[in-house]
Amino acid sequence: MTIGGAKNSTVALIPAAILADTPVRFDMVPDILDVHNLMLILKSMNVHSTFEDGVLTIDPTEIVEAPLPSKAIKSLRASYYFMGSLLGRFQRATLSFPGGDNIGPRPIDQHIKAFKALGATVTEHANTVHITTGPAGLHGARIFLDVVSVGATINSILAAVKAVGTTVIENAAKEPEIIDIATFLNNMGAHVRGAGTDVIRIEGVSTLRAMNTHTIIPDRIEAGTYLSMAAAIGDGVVVKNVIPEHLESFTAKMIEMGVQLEIDEDSIYVPRADHLKPIQVKTMPFPGFATDLQQPLTPLLMRADGSSVVIDTIYPKRIKHIAELRKMGAQIRSENGTIIVDPTEHLEGSVVQAGEIRAGASLVIAGLMAEGTTVITEADNILRGYDRIVAKLTALNADVSIVSSESLVEDGRD
Repeated sequence: MTIGGAKNSTVALIPAAILADTPVRFDMVPDILDVHNLMLILKSMNVHSTFEDGVLTIDPTEIVEAPLPSKAIKSLRASYYFMGSLLGRFQRATLSFPGGDNIGPRPIDQHIKAFKALGATVTEHANTVHITTGPAGLHGARIFLDVVSVGATINSILAAVKAVGTTVIENAAKEPEIIDIATFLNNMGAHVRGAGTDVIRIEGVSTLRAMNTHTIIPDRIEAGTYLSMAAAIGDGVVVKNVIPEHLESFTAKMIEMGVQLEIDEDSIYVPRADHLKPIQVKTMPFPGFATDLQQPLTPLLMRADGSSVVIDTIYPKRIKHIAELRKMGAQIRSENGTIIVDPTEHLEGSVVQAGEIRAGASLVIAGLMAEGTTVITEADNILRGYDRIVAKLTALNADVSIVSSESLVEDGRD
């Protein structure tokens, strides 16, 4: 089982590519629906892109300002990174409010606050955001984020990287994906320092030129999902192409449960797991336990010899998996912002709905654990975030197939 490139890096790197004055090449790009939707958005701006065998090339040298396709924008939240990159490229941007997973409020007020600090004027009208700058363009500024936000941190970097002067982002998010974006920009000539800490300093530059292929970091959320799956139902699985340091908060919890993980430099072996202990999980900004991993961990918690507790401090409404898992016989409930997972000896195959990406991932794991056949509707949500999931699971002897998907038929994939 080999992990692909990080979705949460990829969806920011693609908008970041339009800041370049040369063609850009990415390697280890996951084959997920979000990538194809972002390519549609690029096409609307006359930015040519090709994607084959994990390599994505983007040529922004003939980019034009154009209305972005609202259907693609509404289908994924990460399209909001075009705000920062368009602002950096053209000194203005117009975007309809982005969509993506419905997991509770995720306001863009911190993004707007950052743009205003850099000298932009922001107006909102009929679900559309208009961002413009005066004749002087963007200028360096001190930006203090009121809450730790990955999206606002990245958008601030994208807008500031070509601004005149020095920008300091305080209370910045520290996720590995932010380091990945800063590495990409720095390799093109940007001056971004402090990524991975809570203070990021940016010296604006006038031009960015890609000299080398940028290899995207492994997806720690995909890795965590398969680690949970391997422990829940596997009989000895090696998960390859991981950066163990990015997974420490997650693997620590698995070890606390009694899973005897063998962690190497870039792979983790998950042995058959028995006699698991219940645990408490509290999601936090990185390096804490990732909110994206609380749902994929849930099926494993059902195998513990007692009740486990999950508190999601980031997205308390991230509970779409609960009602669906209960249809399969799972002993799980949500009370006052706390998810309680009781031991569940038997899961029965059922028809369930993937309300969003990570809820869908937990249903895939539960479906593999269940007796009988599980049918997951709204499967496009899973395919938005998991690279070639059917091929990877089939290689592990899982019986998984895509029955029908309009999006996939349109894209010409299986």
